[in-house]
Amino acid sequence: MGAGSSAYEGDFAESLLAEGRAEGKAIGEAKMLQMLLKARGIEVSEEVRERITSCMDTAVLEEWFQRALTADCAEQVFE
Repeated sequence: MGAGSSAYEGDFAESLLAEGRAEGKAIGEAKMLQMLLKARGIEVSEEVRERITSCMDTAVLEEWFQRALTADCAEQVFE
């Protein structure tokens, strides 16, 4: 590495960092969704938990979160 170079420079490194940030955001949103369901007294089965935590699409997680605000059961979140 030359002077002023960094191991984190370059398109590949930037794409990895962006991917990591997106994954971290999705994990945080999934956690918040589960917390919301729990706070509302909605049972979160292992199947529901797996569906939420395996989703890495933040747009989908945000949509589910909006639905969870008024859902009567976990299944309504995914309708």
